[in-house]
Amino acid sequence: MTATAPDPASTTPTAADEDAQLESLGYRPELRRVLGLFDNFSIAFSYLSPMVGVYSLFVLGAGAAGPAYIWLMIPVVLCMLLVALVFGELGSHYPIAGALYQYGKRSVGPAYGWWVGWIYGLALLVTVASVDTGMAGYLAALLNNLFGMKLDATNHSTILVVTVLLIVIQTFVNTVGAKAMSRISRMGVYVETIGTFGVAIALAIAGFHHGLDFLFTTQGAQYPKTNPLGVDFGGSWVAAALVAVLAHSYIFYGFESAGDVAEETKNASRQVPRAMRSSLIYGGIASFVLVAGLLLATPASHKGYSAAVSFTGGIPLILSQLPQWVQDVFLLVVCIAFFSCGTAVQGAGSRLLFSYARDRQLPASGWLRRVSPRFRTPANALLVAGIVPVLFTLLVNVNPAKDVHILWFVFPAGINALTALVSFGVSGIYLSFLLTVIGSMIARARGWQPAGAFRLGRWGWPVSIVAAIYLAAMLLNIVVPTGLGSPRGALFNLDWITLNVVIVLLVIGAIYFFIARPDRRSADRLPVQERIR
Repeated sequence: MTATAPDPASTTPTAADEDAQLESLGYRPELRRVLGLFDNFSIAFSYLSPMVGVYSLFVLGAGAAGPAYIWLMIPVVLCMLLVALVFGELGSHYPIAGALYQYGKRSVGPAYGWWVGWIYGLALLVTVASVDTGMAGYLAALLNNLFGMKLDATNHSTILVVTVLLIVIQTFVNTVGAKAMSRISRMGVYVETIGTFGVAIALAIAGFHHGLDFLFTTQGAQYPKTNPLGVDFGGSWVAAALVAVLAHSYIFYGFESAGDVAEETKNASRQVPRAMRSSLIYGGIASFVLVAGLLLATPASHKGYSAAVSFTGGIPLILSQLPQWVQDVFLLVVCIAFFSCGTAVQGAGSRLLFSYARDRQLPASGWLRRVSPRFRTPANALLVAGIVPVLFTLLVNVNPAKDVHILWFVFPAGINALTALVSFGVSGIYLSFLLTVIGSMIARARGWQPAGAFRLGRWGWPVSIVAAIYLAAMLLNIVVPTGLGSPRGALFNLDWITLNVVIVLLVIGAIYFFIARPDRRSADRLPVQERIR
């Protein structure tokens, strides 16, 4: 008798039903299905991580556009919610590990899926390095406060040692089971709640220095003489907003990781879309509360405010009005949030590698796709998802003392190579997201009928079109070079660097793709009705 996939929209499937559905999609169940809705939500939320995002990008947003930058969060969250709806429909129909790679492959074809997976996978592994190196400063400050140590968080050796230790621990946690990863992610949800709402409440108790009307002001950020970051927007707040909006755009993704662990989630067709939406919405609320609290707690004087939203002050200066023990508690919370975020991102990246290797898309795929017989996790993929970010971290040592002229562009002095690579972490995410949404539109135009528990119905086209427009516009905003002397070039994309990193990684992918043609190896994993496209 041939097993047939259940209709997840009409009933709650059993484990056998979900295994049968996975087999109908071309795969033998190998991973352990142990995650519930909150586990799936926690992984997605920990990757999104409002605390990590806000603590890393508050100065960029507030310094570029003033307190009014907080309102730019609303359109970003709403537009990304549309993306989450598209992904939710795909994840409900295709509850398979590897998420975006699988969505692209099954919407358009194996070659298209390979490129989506290549871009998204690199972005994930770069993000692991970015998050774990970003924790070094907070961990050093905490250890210095508690134990009187004198760690220098700017020292390259300190960054490397901290990052390697973190990745080793994260790899171990992820290897011993999806449930262990979910426990860390659950802890991340709790500490994120404390670290967002808790910080805002603590600052309110200590006393805000501004009324709510302060959140609608720019504090002269659009003018060069009063911009805290020393950049010139020529008096245009719109120009300032185009830069400041990236402080939000860099935060509100990661929800798609709910789909990466779909094969380990119970009733995935229903729960994955829920986890995507809820992690994004809760992340938006938590981020808004935290940013509002930080802005209202900035010093009342213009000089004090400018210091608080500059790279020399930032959030540590704002929190300095709290008792030292409270600051230490929040430093600990921040460190846990960073660790949880890195763990979730590595977990998502390893599932993509596993899904890639299962379709023989990479060298050594036979070894890479092996699952631990004891823990039923993709142990070898996890090992690679730990080694590659460590190699990326070595780039912190590439830090030119003077400008380096390369062809038509300049690599600026004082910027380490990891910073340049990290810029791909965001541009790669937006590019892979855009390709995935476009892929769903192509499938819909070909007559694809979603059959998962979550369906957009007649809203499918308008939601997809608006989501694609937003992603394309934001991708251009991230990568378009405008000169090192411009605010965009000076603050985040380093003129041509971000775009060139994208091009280089695409060229590397193209060399392998056209030599090895991995897409031809995965067609047999598609059901017959999907191979004819």
